[in-house]
Amino acid sequence: GAVAGAVQLEQLRSASDLGAPDVLSLQPGRVTGLIGHPGFGLTRLGLVMLASREKLGPVAYLDVRGWLSPPAAWESGLSPERLVVVRCNDPVRWGRVASHLLEGVGAVYAEVPARVKSAQLHKLVALARNRKTPLILRPVQGDLPSGLAHLRLEARQVLWEGTDQGHGRLTNRKLIFEASGKAMRGMTRLVEVEDDGTNALRLVSGLAVAPAGRATG
Repeated sequence: GAVAGAVQLEQLRSASDLGAPDVLSLQPGRVTGLIGHPGFGLTRLGLVMLASREKLGPVAYLDVRGWLSPPAAWESGLSPERLVVVRCNDPVRWGRVASHLLEGVGAVYAEVPARVKSAQLHKLVALARNRKTPLILRPVQGDLPSGLAHLRLEARQVLWEGTDQGHGRLTNRKLIFEASGKAMRGMTRLVEVEDDGTNALRLVSGLAVAPAGRATG
């Protein structure tokens, strides 16, 4: 198992180069939105972000799809005794469950089921702000309401290394996200995250910049 607290998000450039203070760090009371289809590494990214907070207390994963594998969470750096996994796919009960988790743990990763009302999400964000609990929201379909997330990371591309000839051994994965929101100070920027299969992700750099409200990539 991975050693608690061993996960590190290594920045290869300074915070000023990225246009925001450590774009992958969870901030007290702030909401991070992870947007994209399955297969883009969003679950792993969220688990590593959770692991960076577990030294402050237990963290929780609200599983809507029933897909979370505990060993995958441990391989991302989360300690079994620090991770609480709750499964709930009922869009009515989901808001109450998420609220209880926000009041009892140090950080929450919540998959968001389809048909959850915008009012529920806004109440949850207000509670996270009040409790100063970092919250990651990952819609299983579609997007979050505009302006809800302090930091919005939308998956744009995933690149596998080691299989460029159609065969071979996978050695590395590059995940490219479009980062936007208040955390990016009015900018929209592409950021690249390297994943070599260990319990550490490397935030490489900002790749491109565009004015707010304009898609890049």
